[in-house]
Amino acid sequence: MLFNSLTFAIFLPIVYLLYRGLPFRGQNRMLLVASYLFYGWWDWRFLFLMIVSTVLDFWTGLILERAKMTKAQVWQPLAFLTAGALLLVGCHFGALCRTLVGMPSDGPIVSAVMPSVLLYLPLGLGIAALLFRWLSGLPEDKRRKYSMILSMCVNLAILATFKYFNFFVDSLVSALNEVGIAAAPRHFNIVLPVGISFYTFQSMSYAIDIYKRELKPAERFLDFALFVAFFPQLVAGPIERARHLLPQICNPRTLSFGDTTRGLMLILIGLFKKIAIADGAAMTVDQIFNSTGSVSWLEVVVGTVFFAAQIYADFSGYSDIARGTAKLFGVDIMVNFRLPYFARSPRDFWNRWHISLSTWLGDYLYKPLGGNRGSLAFTCRNLMLTMLLGGLWHGAAWNYILWGAFHGTALSIHRVMTHGKGRPDRPDGRIEAVAKTLGFGLVTLYGWLLFRAHSFDQVAVFTRTLFTGAGGLRLSASLPPLSALLGILVLGTWEIGQYRAGGDGRFYQRYPAWTVGLFMALMVFLLVMGMSNAPAQFIYFQF
Repeated sequence: MLFNSLTFAIFLPIVYLLYRGLPFRGQNRMLLVASYLFYGWWDWRFLFLMIVSTVLDFWTGLILERAKMTKAQVWQPLAFLTAGALLLVGCHFGALCRTLVGMPSDGPIVSAVMPSVLLYLPLGLGIAALLFRWLSGLPEDKRRKYSMILSMCVNLAILATFKYFNFFVDSLVSALNEVGIAAAPRHFNIVLPVGISFYTFQSMSYAIDIYKRELKPAERFLDFALFVAFFPQLVAGPIERARHLLPQICNPRTLSFGDTTRGLMLILIGLFKKIAIADGAAMTVDQIFNSTGSVSWLEVVVGTVFFAAQIYADFSGYSDIARGTAKLFGVDIMVNFRLPYFARSPRDFWNRWHISLSTWLGDYLYKPLGGNRGSLAFTCRNLMLTMLLGGLWHGAAWNYILWGAFHGTALSIHRVMTHGKGRPDRPDGRIEAVAKTLGFGLVTLYGWLLFRAHSFDQVAVFTRTLFTGAGGLRLSASLPPLSALLGILVLGTWEIGQYRAGGDGRFYQRYPAWTVGLFMALMVFLLVMGMSNAPAQFIYFQF
């Protein structure tokens, strides 16, 4: 289900009205059902993967804390897992739902894999029971260590199989062919589950925090299931931490008029970014980067600049809608973007862009590798490894790894240049700040070229064109529509005001109501104008 769809426009008010009429426990159960419906709208079969991760990490958290579980903590997840296997894997769920509501079915209800489900489900549960008995009999330190290893291996195996298996097979086959060894790829005919990287990392962080004794495990399975599946941020983040989101789910929430109005305003801003700017810029970007002919210097520049606008408006727009939707239910989700294009250095950029991922990588990868606790070379190695894996997180393609290596190199160079200097004694002056922002802005733009390119060959051609000026000022691609061009101007003006206010997200409250109203009306006007743009899927859905 897309945030910018008519389906969601109907779905959200229904869920909100049901939420307002239910007691606390009923609210959580209803939100869990709504979240599964929201995710299953794309492909109901992949709900089973989410249930597997949910059950695994719920049990892992309890085993890490203690060697015993209550009956409810055993049987509720077990019933969830069994029902998920039978309904989502063993049946054609769509045909089953049509039959239940009296509609004509489009196929048989029972899937051809049902016999396999009936065989492997008891086998898998039996193995899980034996593992639990084995783990519960170990000394505490070994129980915690082996439980954590098991959880990590299963989660990463699921992620690697669905997201990276075909990529690694193709890369291996290409390498073998290059050295003269004939090999043909064997692929899994599978579709990448939407948002698998986001909810897998969120679920893993829960178990890791319990292992580090920074968090107590959830006692109620349905509360934890809602933490994993909470629909506003399920598909494209932010990647929430359990210590921030889980207490809000486990305890009664209060709704205020201020939170509601702030939530609606964030939804409006997010839709404006997505529909008016991102979808409008997508046409120009696609024309240039999908071109099979020669491109000019101006086309490379235009395509890269508008992609920078597209990906920011697209991704931060999703995060704004997610935060706004969560606020309607009294839940506060972390800020994922803080004016990233005002960054003055690589480190500053990653403190502003996709903050939930950069802090996740910092806490669970960079710091365990050693962080900056060793020599300068050791620190640069850790930065490079972290960014390489951060690039790979974005997708199974070499251009993402190249983009990660580029940012890892930029961070390492910045670390070398600032090593031993400590903190500056004075803040940057206005001219110096503008110069640093513009200078690093060029670095960021080239990084987006690497991110958007289809192949190494396209990276090489575009880079050569960029630095030689080949093709001159020829522009065969069409410019974005007026909604995108004016939208970029309006968004830039809005963010300059926020930047001048120290980055405060509520900076507009300092201005007269008529000024804010004018900006909101302009955003609504451009949003309506942008509805004529060809709708595009959110970019980060593929990650």
